[in-house]
Amino acid sequence: QVQLVESGGGVVQPGGSLRLSCAPSRNIFETATMAWHRQASGKEREWVATIYPSGNTNYKDDTMKGRFTISRDNAKNTVYLQMNRVKPDDTAVYYCRSNWADQEYWGKGVLVTVSS
Repeated sequence: QVQLVESGGGVVQPGGSLRLSCAPSRNIFETATMAWHRQASGKEREWVATIYPSGNTNYKDDTMKGRFTISRDNAKNTVYLQMNRVKPDDTAVYYCRSNWADQEYWGKGVLVTVSS
């Protein structure tokens, strides 16, 4: 069993930056695929970005790729989502996802609110 705990959420002004963290209960990053998803109020959950054990990354689209950066630090057993130039539409609950050992794990989510 792997538990994922997200942190770093909060209120940030438009155009600002925020870094989310996801810390699994076990060190699984050498073989785990990690991802971030988000769900805005009244909308479906959407995929944001993925980082693979190889270090390769994928993003929702080119625009998001230009503003968000997913990274991982195996030594710290943590995956990050660096959010830059945030927009009000980025307001959502952000979820950490892990695919490891043929299982899928989800964090409980952390709220990011982009507001003046």
